[in-house]
This record gives sequence, C-alpha cells and structure tokens, in this order.
Amino acid sequence: MKDLNKLSFLEVKKFLQKKGLIVLYKKDQKWDLLNYFKNFYYTAIFGFIMVSFFFFLPIIGAFTKNSQEVNNNSKSKLEKLLSGEKPIEANKNEEINSLKIFQDVFEFDDVPSNTVRLSASVIEQIFKDTNYDILDVRKNKIVKPISLSLLPNEIKKIENIQKRKNLFIQIILPLILAETNQIKIDRNKLFTILNKNNNSGAEKKWLKVKLKQYGVKNNDLSTLKIRMDEVPTSLAIAQAAKETGWGTSRFALEGNALFGQWTYSGKGIKPLNTDSDKTHKVMKFKILKASIRAYYRNLNTHSGYKNFRKLRAELRDNEEKLDSLILVDYLDKYAATGKEYTRVLKKIISQNSLKDFDDVKLLPASRKLKNLI
Repeated sequence: MKDLNKLSFLEVKKFLQKKGLIVLYKKDQKWDLLNYFKNFYYTAIFGFIMVSFFFFLPIIGAFTKNSQEVNNNSKSKLEKLLSGEKPIEANKNEEINSLKIFQDVFEFDDVPSNTVRLSASVIEQIFKDTNYDILDVRKNKIVKPISLSLLPNEIKKIENIQKRKNLFIQIILPLILAETNQIKIDRNKLFTILNKNNNSGAEKKWLKVKLKQYGVKNNDLSTLKIRMDEVPTSLAIAQAAKETGWGTSRFALEGNALFGQWTYSGKGIKPLNTDSDKTHKVMKFKILKASIRAYYRNLNTHSGYKNFRKLRAELRDNEEKLDSLILVDYLDKYAATGKEYTRVLKKIISQNSLKDFDDVKLLPASRKLKNLI
C-alpha cells in the first residue's frame, strides 16, 4: 500500500478518487479536500441516524400499540372541568346515540318473562311475611331485596293516601337501590382501572362498553367519571311519585313508566288530550326495573342535565353528601313547568320525609353487593 505521507496533494486526491472514497468539490479552481472530509463526516453521521431510526421504528410501534391503556390524567382533567376551564361535555353539539345509551334497557324486552301482576293485597301479604315494613326501614336503614316487576292495578283504588304512598315506596325502593348498587360497582371498577398503569383486554373492552352506555365521545374519561354516578334515592322516589301520582297513572300501570320519559319512536303510550301536532309518546317498558335504569341513564347523559351532573361532581370533589334538596334545583328542564316542577319535588321530598331513604342499604344478594354495605 502506498505511503500517503510521501505523496503530493494531487496524488493523494487521485488515489482517494480512484478508491471511490471522495466526491471532489471545486472552489475557485482549487480542490478543497478539507470541505470533502467535512461532508464525509456529516454524511456518516446522518447515515447512522437514519439506520438507527428505521431499526428502532418497529420496536417503538409495537410498544405504542401495546401501551394504548387508559390515560390516567383524568383527575387533572376533572379539576379543569369543575373549575370552569373546559365545558363539562366533551362536545357541546354532539348527538348522543340513544340506541347505544339505552341498549341494556331495551334488552329487558327480549328476556323471557312469566311475570304475573300481583294484586295489592297479595303484595302486602308478601311484605308482611318477610317483615318488610316501611317504618322499620326508616329506622334501621335496611331493605330486603324483594323485586317486583309490575305495580298492582288496585293501587289506584287504595283510598288511604298514606297507605298508598307506603305501598308505592315499598315496591320501587328495592329496585332503585339495586340500580344504585350497580352504578356503585361500575364506579368502583372505573376508579380501579384509572389507578392502574396497565389495563387488561377485558378492562379496556369494559371501558369501551361504558363509554357507549354513557354517551361519551373521544374516550373522555373525565366525562365518564362525572356521568357514572348515583342519584339520591329520595330524589328518584319523589320524581316517580310526581310523574305517576304515586303509582296510579295510566303510563305506570300500562307501560311501567315511572318517570314519564318521552319517545318519538313507535313504541310508547300516546298521552290523551294532546295537540294533534304533538308526536311524542311516553316510553313504555316491560318491567319496572327497565324504567328505573332508563331514568338513571337519562339524568346521567342528557345535555339538559349537565348542570345537575356538574354540581354532583363538585359535591363529590368536596367530599360532601349528595343532597336531593340542592340537586333538584338543576332539574328544571325535566318538565315544561320548569322551576315550579322543582318546587313541587322539594315539597314531596320534605312532606314525605323521603331523605330518610338516602342512607338505606339493600341487603346483599351477592358478594359484590355485600362489599358496598
């Protein structure tokens, strides 16, 4: 091999060119070897970076794919929502797909049922045989899981108003508490998922279902946390009492509709004496349980009740009790009478001491429910 130290500049240039190691650049008619070595150095560095990038790209892609877990910054997002930095709803103008939101409600229609409408006297005897007494519930705060699917037709014939009210409360109270317990189970599971760094496929699938059920778009977990929450038992009872006349309305007896929810589809009960241009109907259900679930889902998803949900979230954030007499003020959009409607609900809650039922627990029918008591 030639000794490059003994060669002239021109000979060194020709030698390197012959070996294919340089691309010559001309400057002022002179070969600038120093500039060549600079370009050679930069080219080598750039080449190393490109090779490294394409080498690690598949690894980064696989890691990203496997790491599409729940984004656990929901606490900070929730704080921004409550402080007014961002609207509560993910998209103010979003259209909620009611079929997805009420899918598990409609599924009750497909469940085979041998439901028999029991008479008021038979129901009263069942309650007596099981020691289910409303005064005892107010005192001891415990309810047995007695689930009835239909109201008795005779309830409207009970002349003693207090007796009629007590029977109505006894029938719907276990159903309301059962739905509340299910929300508690779901809410506890949601917080467990949010507190984990990695989530299983089953957990991600569960989250996907709940996001649809609560009408949440863009995987906004902060909104899901706000929507997936309870309604005070006293408020649910008061609204059911107001909408059904304590269980005596045609909608309640014919369609198990406890909360007067409207529908514009063909499945419902047409109100009497309505204007010809009114096309709405009152949604009907196969069993009372479906009506109660639809009511909770309605309050937890409809844009008209977002201020109700916002206040509820603030009470949670401040570790305060969910007070029905405070929250009811934000349900003025539930009925056409607006604020008058909320005043009537307050009167029903107060005069019937319905807040006594806010601390009532349903005796567990499973281990999951037992952990909630």
